[in-house]
Amino acid sequence: MAQKPSIPKGTRDFGPQEMARRNYIFDTIKEVYQLYGFQQIETPAMETLGTLMGKYGEEGDKLLFKILNSGDCLAKVSDDELKERNALHLAAKMCEKGLRYDLTVPFARYVVMHREELQLPFKRYQMQPVWRADRPQKGRYREFWQFDGDIVGSDSLLNEVELMQIIDTVFTRFGVRVQIKINNRKILSGIAEVIGAADKIVDITVAIDKLDKIGIDNVNDELREDGLTEDQIQKLQPIILLEGTNEEKLSTIVEVLKDSETGLKGVEELRTIINMLRSSLHNELQLDLTLARGLNYYTGAIFEVKALDVQIGSITGGGRYDNLTGIFGMPGISGVGISFGVDRIYDVLNALDAYPKGATNGTQLLFINFGETEAAYCLPIAVKARLAGIRTELFPDASKMKKQMAYANAKQIPYVAIAGENEIKEGKMTLKNMETGEQQMLTPDELISAIC
Repeated sequence: MAQKPSIPKGTRDFGPQEMARRNYIFDTIKEVYQLYGFQQIETPAMETLGTLMGKYGEEGDKLLFKILNSGDCLAKVSDDELKERNALHLAAKMCEKGLRYDLTVPFARYVVMHREELQLPFKRYQMQPVWRADRPQKGRYREFWQFDGDIVGSDSLLNEVELMQIIDTVFTRFGVRVQIKINNRKILSGIAEVIGAADKIVDITVAIDKLDKIGIDNVNDELREDGLTEDQIQKLQPIILLEGTNEEKLSTIVEVLKDSETGLKGVEELRTIINMLRSSLHNELQLDLTLARGLNYYTGAIFEVKALDVQIGSITGGGRYDNLTGIFGMPGISGVGISFGVDRIYDVLNALDAYPKGATNGTQLLFINFGETEAAYCLPIAVKARLAGIRTELFPDASKMKKQMAYANAKQIPYVAIAGENEIKEGKMTLKNMETGEQQMLTPDELISAIC
């Protein structure tokens, strides 16, 4: 007996209705990006490990899917190395490529390789799948789609403002209430500096970024494991748990960071962004000092979006990454970007049943097939309907009427066209509205007008 097929954990199939809904998401985001002058690019599914490794922090490197070298992948591995069973060492010898972890690092590589072709500032959007060797759970997949927008070649904070407006516009169009969280990595660096743990900035940000998931006690335990003293941890508590309006938080943190030039610069950047957005967003913009965005390449403002009516993780995130292209030998090009988590947005819209009626883009008109003569009569009318923009099918087989009607109902096709002996004699069709049951005898032009 043949084994029943399956797919890898953390991946999903998408049927026609699911794809129609996902395309609604893609099309909505794409339209908003284009409103702001962004242009589309694509990059390969796999990159060299030299491109990927060291860009996401130690935890990120562990989650990279590595691809075995083609041919004899063990050619460079000795028997002694095999016996040692050192997975990381063996992977370095056996793998030269990996699946992309996100779209930002490949984009930075693209900018460096195509710099002479680009007009700066360059505004790009990109929608492609990415892969992470993560533990699958609700809202977290091993293969998932991202939809990124980035602006490189400009230091202006207007870019951050524009990206916040794009986020707001997208979710307003979706009809999803969200909270846009914002922070600045310079503030986090300043905090680490004033508590005397500047060398622990990565450990601190990784730990506090988990606050929503594991709680304050577990965050503090992780900080202890990372080598922070009890005094340093206690100094972090009022900062991590800071409450109040955005302006109140900024005023408080200014006092905390008064001796940190870097931290104060971060405060000023945030104040500028928040003030510019004060009256232009439909959704709440909240300063959240626990927001850390665990990736090492962020250097300025960082963003994250949470759905207010569905319990799920971040559905959009991003930030400024001044140093990213420098890793590839091109220093001095500043960038800022966002990434829409399409799979989580899909789950949110499903949970809220927030798709508009026309989002599925299914067949609108089905021609019933009674045989060769009737099919030949319907074919040119079907062509004319498609030319008018009506999504049209002619049933391929001369099956029983009941079967063809069941097909129309199963696919939720709103109109069925019937041509029998009488209709053909008069040069007309019977058009049936499948929702109301109403039937009309119409000419082809009248039929098309009735649906359009």
